[in-house]
Amino acid sequence: MSISPTYTNDFRAIGYPVRLYSGKDALENLPAELKRNRAKRAFIVCGRTVSRKTDLIAHMQRILGDNCVGVFDEMDKDTSISAVTAAAKAASAVQADMLIGVGSGSVTQGTRVVAILMAEKRPVDELITQYPEHGAAISPKLLEHKVPIINVLTSATSAQNRAGSAVKDPNRSNRMEFFDPKTRPVAVFWDAEALMTAPMSLVRTTTISAVWRTTMNLGATRVAPLAEGDRLQAFRLARYALEHLNESSDVSPRIAACAAAFLQNRDADDGGMAAGKHWVERVVYAFATALFQMHVHVGQGEASAALTPMVMRQLGSRNPEAMALIAQSLGVWRESDGLASAPEKAATEIERLFKSVGMPVRVSQLNIPRETLQQILENSLKNFNADPKREFVRERDYLMQVLEACW
Repeated sequence: MSISPTYTNDFRAIGYPVRLYSGKDALENLPAELKRNRAKRAFIVCGRTVSRKTDLIAHMQRILGDNCVGVFDEMDKDTSISAVTAAAKAASAVQADMLIGVGSGSVTQGTRVVAILMAEKRPVDELITQYPEHGAAISPKLLEHKVPIINVLTSATSAQNRAGSAVKDPNRSNRMEFFDPKTRPVAVFWDAEALMTAPMSLVRTTTISAVWRTTMNLGATRVAPLAEGDRLQAFRLARYALEHLNESSDVSPRIAACAAAFLQNRDADDGGMAAGKHWVERVVYAFATALFQMHVHVGQGEASAALTPMVMRQLGSRNPEAMALIAQSLGVWRESDGLASAPEKAATEIERLFKSVGMPVRVSQLNIPRETLQQILENSLKNFNADPKREFVRERDYLMQVLEACW
């Protein structure tokens, strides 16, 4: 016997125009994308590694010719406010009419903020998500026109076609969050050559992130009819990518991970969040985001892997049906086992899966000081995506106990 989610007719679906180019020589389509968007002055944003240790940026400059008016290669892992501000000034100085982000999550998020800072003339504090002491978070409306963006991925990321970005400011305890639908890309590239520039360490953490998210999404107890196919295929692709992770000469697992991340976004756009997210997903996301943004040597995948088993054991009972759906999808639960057993069964299997590819399954394995857990918690309480209604604040003490248990 098995359980199934309930189908709902109550959902909202949104379609965003984007062109996707994948595979060998996909980058040869860059000039056509500039022409389609009436752009003549493209500006590349990337990090040092891809610019200075690979031929990718030089290759793109050759393809773009005179239409490439500059490169900013100082975008950092933190997506710092200093980096995005410098990139915006550089792009504005050459009158860029298109931005091309080349990299993974940090660069794609940073490029969106570059577009915002180029267009909006208000102080930065008026552009970011506001967190009143009491009440829901407020995301300001950013109304100015933004230059079009193209994202060229070097590894899988769900940031590839989204509109939100988190930026680090060393003078603030929490990240600065920007959101503007007009910064969604007009095109995304999964070019084979570009994806093969990423080191295996980055491929591993981004693949684990895709596995984690697609697995958590299977816990939805209500499913919108447009979203289910995307959700199931995203899970299959992420598992395929994980299983073939060590095939370093084959681009297929890397493209599969990109596709999984893309489909999980389409799942959300097609009404997949109609039932809301379960507590395990929300808390792990908030904790992991705060953790890897505070400790630069930790990847998002490692952070999620280290937190998930124990958070599931601590909070899974709040959404037992969701945990049962996840455990059932992982092949470790049947209806005769009873709902109460689902969180532990799911946690044990996820723990086994992450261990099998060398991922940490406790926070103590991440080589971070234990005394930073308190700040990780505080930063987690200001995560709009995980907690837009500010529910976490009311459970600060208990969430600290959960985080301590993850150690």
